Amino acid sequence: MTRRAGFAAIIGAPNAGKSTLVNALVGAKVAIVSPKVQTTRMPVRGVAIRDETQIVFVDTPGIFKPRRRLDRAMVNAAWAGAGDADAVVLLVDAAELSANPNGHAAADTAAIIAALAKDNRKAALALNKIDGMKRTDLLPLVRKLTGEYAFAEVFLVSALTGDGVGDLARWVAAQMPEGDWLYPEDQAADIPSRLLAAEITREKIYLRLHDELPYASTVETEKWEERKDGSVKIDQTIYVQREGQKAIVLGKGGQTIKIIGEMARKEMEEIFDRRVHLFLFVKVREDWAERREHYRQMGLEFPDE
Repeated sequence: MTRRAGFAAIIGAPNAGKSTLVNALVGAKVAIVSPKVQTTRMPVRGVAIRDETQIVFVDTPGIFKPRRRLDRAMVNAAWAGAGDADAVVLLVDAAELSANPNGHAAADTAAIIAALAKDNRKAALALNKIDGMKRTDLLPLVRKLTGEYAFAEVFLVSALTGDGVGDLARWVAAQMPEGDWLYPEDQAADIPSRLLAAEITREKIYLRLHDELPYASTVETEKWEERKDGSVKIDQTIYVQREGQKAIVLGKGGQTIKIIGEMARKEMEEIFDRRVHLFLFVKVREDWAERREHYRQMGLEFPDE
């Protein structure tokens, strides 16, 4: 049987469920997930195999109207991921669009569809979060979205439960070109361990503090020290923009950062399959979102003004 391999970009508005879907398609956690919109800041590649086809799923940042330099970098990265892909899937939050047809998600989705139409880009449409929705609510939404653009296929999925994910994966696999596989068979993700470790800690910060802490934090892995016993010592710095935010991350008596560190360490040990010694530090750097080196650490291009 002929081998195939290629890239599939999952694009959509913030909080459509792209990271959850990519994790479901790959069958392993490769992208961080939180209830907070715009959690994903850079394209993350997860590798899946279906028969003789290897698919590199690209989890892209949410596409929305950018206001800050970081916003522009994230949106540019999302469109770059779509431009380089052999297959594109537009994922929409069906429940949100049905409930709020004039909301931010609907406006962002309409803008994405207009951009796809302008470039005459072949794409599939996947309506996510359908669990619990009535068919009478889904059909009008399908008609509306397909009326705006001639999608190659339409899928109804729940990234959380796995419903419909197999059908979507089969379609994506069929779009991959013939060629040798791009990654070893046992590799599930293409992300450096230092960066993945930073992303895991950032996820735990969001999960613990998403109602208290705005988009004012980033995490960098400063040191990665291999130890003779097979364990690894990881030093990370959490950068925030205000002293008050530092106090929130630390918590009373340092309890909050201790909990965040425990949550992150446990997941790192599961993913890296080794003992992890994690040390977290919090620093105030008001202009971290305007510094080129932080974008390089996040795997993003630094956009000029």
